[in-house]
Amino acid sequence: MSAQRLRLPRSAPSAAGVSSRAVGALLDRLAELPIECHSLLVVHRGQVVAEGWWAPYSAERPHLLYSLTKSFTSVAVGLAVADGLLSTDDRVVDLLPEQVPAGVSAQGRRLTVHHLLTMTTGHPADGLEAAWEREPGDLVKGFLGLPFPVPAGTRHVYDNATTFLLARIVERVTGRGLPEFLDERLFGPMGVDHAEWDRVGSGAAFGFHGLHLTTEAVAAFGELLRRGGRWGDRQLVPREWIGLATRRHVASESFISGAEDPDFSCGYGYQFWMSRHGYHGHGAFGQQCVVVPSHDLVVAVTAQGESQPVFDALWECLLPGIGRADGAAADAALADRLRRLALPPVPGAAGPGRRARAVLDAAPEGSALPDGSAVSVTPADGGWHVRLGTLPDLPVGHGEWREGAPLGRPVLASGAWQDDRFVADLCLVTTPHHVRLTVDTTTGTATAVWSTVPLTGPRLELHLRSPLMTRPDVA
Repeated sequence: MSAQRLRLPRSAPSAAGVSSRAVGALLDRLAELPIECHSLLVVHRGQVVAEGWWAPYSAERPHLLYSLTKSFTSVAVGLAVADGLLSTDDRVVDLLPEQVPAGVSAQGRRLTVHHLLTMTTGHPADGLEAAWEREPGDLVKGFLGLPFPVPAGTRHVYDNATTFLLARIVERVTGRGLPEFLDERLFGPMGVDHAEWDRVGSGAAFGFHGLHLTTEAVAAFGELLRRGGRWGDRQLVPREWIGLATRRHVASESFISGAEDPDFSCGYGYQFWMSRHGYHGHGAFGQQCVVVPSHDLVVAVTAQGESQPVFDALWECLLPGIGRADGAAADAALADRLRRLALPPVPGAAGPGRRARAVLDAAPEGSALPDGSAVSVTPADGGWHVRLGTLPDLPVGHGEWREGAPLGRPVLASGAWQDDRFVADLCLVTTPHHVRLTVDTTTGTATAVWSTVPLTGPRLELHLRSPLMTRPDVA
């Protein structure tokens, strides 16, 4: 990889023609929403004009992007096409012949790379779970063996398995793993020195989710797209592919049934969503890379919550401020506000010397630990050490966030005594998720509940390990 390190140019908002008050209005709106923001980075004409992380989230930590990963897989496909190794008209059965099931349907044989990119293969719903249940050891074979009741190319249905197939196709035609291919062709030349990928049991990258990048790297990706694939003096991705991937190919159907989400109803490209303004790559729980070419604007967001209210806030609060300048005083006030962004530590008393032992009750929905797990709270260095089942101790701060990494991935934790209960927030800062631990000394019971349950399952231990492997596709 390149020795350079990613660092986008910075500018005061006024100097770049962006209203600091508009950014402040965006922050006000986000604070009013039932959304927990973790980071925000605004780029105008290639200059970072606003950036902030809600502590304990921070600039240097890569963050799980969930399905925003799909947009990076799309770029990998485009690079393989540019190398002459692949065409969007190529048939899947010709590209992955060893994984074609016996008796594959005529439509399964006709499916092309274009159908995978646009998610128009003909499945009536996301085929991921059904494909894995059908063929636990081979998702490609399971996918091709499913029924295709809808004519190919006619209806977009959000389907994670299509992107898994794209990742395997890229690997087949390039002879490289997807992470290694993108390191060489994209991340290295851009100066992104750490891109981590969650993987299935075989060690292969999911492709449809699981990429971890810093917020600045996400914003840089958006800026690369806005520039038509050019980075500095190099054309890293063909302009033609960027134009093809980020335009509407098919009417889109939201992946959240019945949701009113106009920014997911404007059409779908090649693993990109069209928006009311521009287009975006999207990941579950609010991971966004938003590109608005008409305003020379890129916005990167990591969060825990739904995305549509964030889009509403961008269009109503930020967009009107593009092309306006409020002056140095407003810029300074915004910079100070952005520096002070933080999630509040758990309120309550330090309770010097207080200890607790309990048995976990896994009855509450979203429990992160199995029923009957032993839980202990022990004072340590003005805070606590918490032990959950057989996991190593986690440090917990009082009035602050303390960091531990018991199995490889960092956890920032804050806690306090609230009468007869010890309460701690365990923030898995490389993901959107938290675990709220409550230990009741009067009953001797504890609960450990996810704020939002990770899509790859509720077992806490799984999400503390690096790299994450969640599917036993290979024994």
